[in-house]
Amino acid sequence: MLRKILAGGAVAVLAVALTACSTQNPTPDQVKAAQSDGAQALNTKDPIELTVWESLLGPDEFVKEAGAKFTAQHPNITIKYVNVESGDAAKQIALDGPAGKGPDVFAAPHDTLGDLVSGGHVLPTQDLDAVKKNVTPAAVTADTWTDGKMYGYPVDADTYALFYNKALVPNPPKTYDDVVSFAKQFNAANPGKYGFVMDVGNFYYTGAFMTSGGNRLFGKDGLDETAPNIDNAQSVAGYTAFQKLHEILPVKAADMNTATADSLFAAGKAAIEVSGPWNVKQFTDKGVKFGVVPMFSLPGDSTPATSFTGVRTMFVSAYSKHPAEANAFAEFLTTPEMQQLRADICGTLGVSTTKLTYKNDAIAGFADQMSTTFAMPKIARMAKVWDALNAASANIWDGKDVQSELTNAQKAVLAN
Repeated sequence: MLRKILAGGAVAVLAVALTACSTQNPTPDQVKAAQSDGAQALNTKDPIELTVWESLLGPDEFVKEAGAKFTAQHPNITIKYVNVESGDAAKQIALDGPAGKGPDVFAAPHDTLGDLVSGGHVLPTQDLDAVKKNVTPAAVTADTWTDGKMYGYPVDADTYALFYNKALVPNPPKTYDDVVSFAKQFNAANPGKYGFVMDVGNFYYTGAFMTSGGNRLFGKDGLDETAPNIDNAQSVAGYTAFQKLHEILPVKAADMNTATADSLFAAGKAAIEVSGPWNVKQFTDKGVKFGVVPMFSLPGDSTPATSFTGVRTMFVSAYSKHPAEANAFAEFLTTPEMQQLRADICGTLGVSTTKLTYKNDAIAGFADQMSTTFAMPKIARMAKVWDALNAASANIWDGKDVQSELTNAQKAVLAN
């Protein structure tokens, strides 16, 4: 049951806050003041529309179906889906929220938590006990900030691994050298096709190349903002190996992004792709017979390269006119029934404390990779990492000096 109890002292505050903001969104301070004395009761009489930002290719369908089920329980509340990709939402809320054009609930990776909390863009989780009952401890930890409060509602976890086309790859690679050897032979025998593809200008993927020997962004727990570890010896060696992959994928970084890599694999023009479970549905629908195995090991290592993992979280906007109802819907998405629905539709890894079933065996490959992952750091300085390392990754791929690019990126990340 969703919590519907409201401490009496908060009722008057809430009424004042909502009345004062009847023509515009409440400020974060007003909403927090309205919530300060306890969880809010749901409005069960007046028509309410909640706007939810989510991505395409599965999450959109999930929000719509989950929204219909939520409305069946709360007939006065309807859910309006709007496409804002989860990777863009944290920046977009900072613009649209204060302007009164933002969502009530939006999806974003857990690593944006520091920026969202410090910017006052999101509200704390309301019924923490209910969420802890629904989702794994690791997911709760991912969305818990340094103030000890949890923000948002985890709905799935993701990482990346190797998709391989079973018709083109007899034995999926286990090492860096395996990838290079296979791709050279495949490229030579299949003009116009590629043995290996990935988004080479995206640090989410290229970050795996800096993890050799246990090297980790911002330290082993991802919280040491004074130690990015971006331009140390392990990172330089890893990105040097990354740069050499240009020999088997001779395409400029600007022409090898996620959309391009996905389309090549979906069309049978790429044998192996680094990607995540969000593509399981797309590739299945395209009729590709594929498998998924863990990442290849980096030179000098014997275990799969460490991939980033993220906890996809439904955050409640601090600018929402309906914070109680928004929290209720976001919490609803963490229930076992909704997490199973999300797994069925999106093919993603759930974070449910209840065992989920998956339609596609490929998910097992991502489950294997999850044993060699590193949660994306959630400190506020992480907001500076993406632009700096995306640019460095692209430049390194295109032949720029590895050490110089990584040193410049670290300086950008550490800049005040």
